[in-house]
Amino acid sequence: MINDYEATEPIVPDADTHNTVDNDEVISTLNGLIETCKNGQYGFQQSSEGVERSDLKTFFSECSLQRSQFAGELQTLVQTLGGDPADSGSVAGSLHRGWINIKAAVTGRDEGAILNECERGEDVAKNAYKEALEGFLPDYMREVVQKQYDGVSAAHDRVKALRDAFNNQSSSATSSR
Repeated sequence: MINDYEATEPIVPDADTHNTVDNDEVISTLNGLIETCKNGQYGFQQSSEGVERSDLKTFFSECSLQRSQFAGELQTLVQTLGGDPADSGSVAGSLHRGWINIKAAVTGRDEGAILNECERGEDVAKNAYKEALEGFLPDYMREVVQKQYDGVSAAHDRVKALRDAFNNQSSSATSSR
């Protein structure tokens, strides 16, 4: 049975809230990515200082610079929304960077351990970008975030390949003894 109120109100479907989001949510998402980029920037910088091989130093330095540029792009987007962009990494990122320092010192600049930690950090970065892309972002911002995600994924794959090569080389050296 329909009551009088229900019979007189027009039937209007619920608004699609997936496509409308306030600036605060977008700013929060972008600031989270800025923190992720800053963590990566500092982590790769520390990693560069913790290895001896010039190719690894160069690669880690390039990744650090890339993350700095990504953070700058995201900070500009936050400003276009009228928000205050994050300007540093997270506490978890500081712990991550500290772990790299401790691990490098304890293991005598163990490149394998540093590569393992870098891959772990890149896994975190990839997941942060995936989450951001699964949420609502204005199209022009989504394009920037997608481009950055592609760069993060490429760096992750390179770190993983370097780590795997290091581990294979180490196991070959050990088995030939």
